[in-house]
Formats: sequence, structure tokens, C-alpha cells
Amino acid sequence: MSLELFNQLEQKVTDTVDALEMMKMENEELRGENAKFKEEREEWERRLNSLLSKFDSQDNASAS
Repeated sequence: MSLELFNQLEQKVTDTVDALEMMKMENEELRGENAKFKEEREEWERRLNSLLSKFDSQDNASAS
């Protein structure tokens, strides 16, 4: 293998490793955002369920 081909291969390997590292960092960032969104969704679900219970209570009270 000529030195030029070896250098090209080395550069491609280096570029690939760099791209993988960037993807790993982006993946970690996205996992953090996903966890935050999941917590927000769960909070909204709790609040919505609370409101729905209040409506149910009102319906039951007015039906009695």
C-alpha cells in the first residue's frame, strides 16, 4: 500500500471517529431533552387528570 493511500485511509478513519464522537454527544443531549419532555408530559397528564376528576365530581354532585 502506498503512503498516499495509507494517509487517505488514516484520514477517513479519523473523520469517522470524529463523526461518531459528535453523534454520541448529540445522542446524550437528545436523551436529556427527551427526559425533560417526558417529565413535562407526565406533569401535564397529572394536571389534566386532576381537572377531569374535578369535572367528574361536579357531574356527580349535580346528578345527586
